[in-house]
Amino acid sequence: MTTTVAAYAAPSAKAPLERTTIERRTVGEHDVLIDIQYAGICHSDIHQAREGWGEAIFPMVPGHEIAGVVSEVGSGVTKFKVGDRVGVGCMVDSCRECEPCRSGREQHCVRGSVQTYNGVGKDGRPTYGGYSQKIVVDEAFTLRIPEGISLDVAAPLLCAGITTYSPLKHWGAGPGKKVAVVGLGGLGHMGVKIAHALGAEVTVLSQSLCKKDDGLKLGADHYYATSDPKTFEELAGTFDVVLSTVSAPLDFGAYLGLLKTGGALVNVGAPEEPISLNLFSLIGGNKTLAGSMIGGIAETQEMLDFCAEHGLGAEIELIEASQVNEAYERVLNSDVRYRFVIDAATI
Repeated sequence: MTTTVAAYAAPSAKAPLERTTIERRTVGEHDVLIDIQYAGICHSDIHQAREGWGEAIFPMVPGHEIAGVVSEVGSGVTKFKVGDRVGVGCMVDSCRECEPCRSGREQHCVRGSVQTYNGVGKDGRPTYGGYSQKIVVDEAFTLRIPEGISLDVAAPLLCAGITTYSPLKHWGAGPGKKVAVVGLGGLGHMGVKIAHALGAEVTVLSQSLCKKDDGLKLGADHYYATSDPKTFEELAGTFDVVLSTVSAPLDFGAYLGLLKTGGALVNVGAPEEPISLNLFSLIGGNKTLAGSMIGGIAETQEMLDFCAEHGLGAEIELIEASQVNEAYERVLNSDVRYRFVIDAATI
């Protein structure tokens, strides 16, 4: 039997979100029903609700940073029980058969992973995200949130946390390595925390110095303003890894110039506009321009366990669901430190 729950949805592209009701599927053999307690607001939610990344499915219930408690389990569920603290990230299913899926990289499923919202499930129905009271998810795509992290600050880890943890681990951030994080926002502030906890020497590169005190408190060793041309001169050839978290086009040639020989500029921000690049900025110095997209389920669980071990959670501003449209505008104006989280009890 399906369950009717309250949610906040965008009825059409660029329309304000409004309170509505949606149907959640019957709990299947391997499903868990989660009472959502908190849902983070990611910039991706805004891109998709406003069709910045292309045609989308409406009505849309955004939200892929979900934390809550299991309230029901299917007869075949073995990983979770009622009362467990759990999370759901950016995907809720995949083909589970292709090479990426079998190797734990479900986010790169050859047939396309099923997105938590603005996607289509295997039943042919649109998926709805975390701006809602409840969600039904297969246990294979449900994460355990360790006791060491409160659910409100854990919610953003399901996107912002894994989006920065995965490339930092892949590109070897750790003791003896110099890492620069471009942008100190929802993604960037977690990138700083995680890179610091991994043991790297961390530098923040931001447009101005207005968040310098925050950056240093979060774990950065250095902080520079990219609006100052001297920054690119002073830091030329400095970094092993530059992690770009911003959603605006950058002068990638300039940022590649900050890398050591063999260094990597890894982009996790997703601008709506295309970029141009002079390939000589790559060829000189044997440098890499790379991208990264969240992480697989096993790696996401690894990230949550790492964050619990090191006492890491997101810096959040807790809001009521009725404030979601105001929050969207504030995100666009960089007026949040550093992640809005919806209290699902107010939906």
